[in-house]
Amino acid sequence: MKGTHTFPVRIYYEDTDAAGIVYYANYLRFAERARTEALRLSGIDQSDLLREHNVGFVVRKCIVEFLKPAMLDDLLTIETRLHDINKVSMELLQTIRRGEEKLVTMEVKLVVVGAELKLVKLPDFVRKAMLKVFNH
Repeated sequence: MKGTHTFPVRIYYEDTDAAGIVYYANYLRFAERARTEALRLSGIDQSDLLREHNVGFVVRKCIVEFLKPAMLDDLLTIETRLHDINKVSMELLQTIRRGEEKLVTMEVKLVVVGAELKLVKLPDFVRKAMLKVFNH
């Protein structure tokens, strides 16, 4: 789908509980990795952003809907779409799928913070890079 970043994840034993079902909190980890890779694709390295511009992203809100479980050895795809971006935050919609089957949906709001962990303005070059990756 146009404007969607995709990231594959294989489910390993360490991701599951004793029944071979993915532990619910691991979906948050998978989604974080996908968001990081979307940023990296836009040319934004979060460690450089923090070191050189003294800004970083923190999750302000995350709404998760668990529809179906993933299992040991499944190959999942995390789809990330940019829903909104403004001066201090961005909202992303993420869907975790096994093939065409939708397993988890997330609405994630990230805010931009500085050294004091207070809101700061999103650097313009980050905004432009994200808009380019997500074809807005």
